Amino acid sequence: MSSDHTTCEDRLCASLSFISATWASLSDGAGRLYLLRTSMRRENRSLKWEPMFSEEMGEPFTILHSISHVQAGVHSMEVLLLRIQKDPSSDSDAKGSGYSVSLEWITVSNTAEQGQEKKYKVRKRKVLRGKSVPHYAALEPQGKGLMVASEKPFVFTHVDGALLEQPAAQAMEMESSTGGSMLQVIDPIYFWQQTIEDITVSVRMPEGITKDDVLFKLSMENVSVGVQGFAPLLEGQLHAPVDPEASAWIIKDEKSLEVTLQKRSEGPMWPELLTGGDRRGEFLMSEEQTALLHERLTYLTTEDMNANPDKDKPPCNAQELEDCDGFPEDSSNLTRFDGESLKPTHVVNLGSHQYLFTVDLNPSEMPSFCLRHDVDALLWQPRPDQPSNMWEHIATFNALGYVQASKRDKKFATCPPNFSYAALGECLRRVFIYRQPSPVDTVLFNRMQGRQVGQVAKQQVASLESNNIVLGFRATNERLFVLTSNNLFVLKINN
Repeated sequence: MSSDHTTCEDRLCASLSFISATWASLSDGAGRLYLLRTSMRRENRSLKWEPMFSEEMGEPFTILHSISHVQAGVHSMEVLLLRIQKDPSSDSDAKGSGYSVSLEWITVSNTAEQGQEKKYKVRKRKVLRGKSVPHYAALEPQGKGLMVASEKPFVFTHVDGALLEQPAAQAMEMESSTGGSMLQVIDPIYFWQQTIEDITVSVRMPEGITKDDVLFKLSMENVSVGVQGFAPLLEGQLHAPVDPEASAWIIKDEKSLEVTLQKRSEGPMWPELLTGGDRRGEFLMSEEQTALLHERLTYLTTEDMNANPDKDKPPCNAQELEDCDGFPEDSSNLTRFDGESLKPTHVVNLGSHQYLFTVDLNPSEMPSFCLRHDVDALLWQPRPDQPSNMWEHIATFNALGYVQASKRDKKFATCPPNFSYAALGECLRRVFIYRQPSPVDTVLFNRMQGRQVGQVAKQQVASLESNNIVLGFRATNERLFVLTSNNLFVLKINN
């Protein structure tokens, strides 16, 4: 690549994406895209990579994702590009950033006849625009669709340079009203909190509702909340008995119904509001529970591996931990776009589930993504071939959601394909490794609770012998690779 930085004022870092076991895509940071035939990289390490495609794509970009597939005997490669540009039409007020974000989906195919030398050309260019940098953006296998997670929505605006007459966002609204396509919107209908004495449930209602519109039924073991003429918003068997006579409801701000349920038995905390795993609600922690959680998990955020939680002084600054359970004000949406119609087919509101990291686990599947759920971190695998269950929960990292929030200098997070550990990397020098719980060989008791402990989750800190900024962070089942501007550090994690 050209090392002349004067040819492009807005030059970016080069980016490399491995399309398959034999192909790679490369951006020079100045607007040129290369597609390279690498041969089998594991077997032929000494072979020179051969450029099969090189073309200027306009403004500088970063490669987010790329895939390869063969359909009807034609080899094609799909490449997803990210651009962040100054938006001249954007207002410079407090609400706007002054920048526009675009994703360009480029399809490059072999146009040569069978038996002739391969010749690759751009077959399709599709552009989406939004107002925030996506947390996650990846192409589906065979190029059948695209998934994007972002705080602000994205809309397809151009195809092959031509402006779309009807933006996909408008088409989505039209189809959702006519029932023309399957559109799934998952958003909590109710929120609930609890103390040792009672349960408080806040149910979202149509704005301007009055008490005459409310349908409310409560027995010792069942509850039903709804609006006249509509299906119940909250209905089912309660996790445990309540006292109906000591319970009550009230309309708040003419748009929500607050229900207070008195527990018949004080003390036990409910793991769920309704039996059977109702997913339409979301649990919110009370201040007392948050304080207790801080106390129990403080040892996880210390950098002292032998911290004594019984000492008078906590092993970390309690003031810093005040924000550990805070979530971003703006909630994100995860959207799946159809590759042909360019319209959204699934929209999931991520709510307060903070986006943590993206990781490539299996080359034949889309990248997985990790979200914070309460104090834990849950890993999700997109399954585009399963429309009814498109995102599958595949792994859990206990307390990682809480731990990562305390690392103010955190820059990277990742995990290996076998989920045996999670790793956090700071901007400089330090790497934190959190292993999954494993059985202990000796008899071990919890001093606070007096119970025997069968498993222990070990944590480690590695300090790199470098003062250079960390640029890359990747995990395999046995090794953790940390890249700086001068060195590649390889940490041995497992045998």
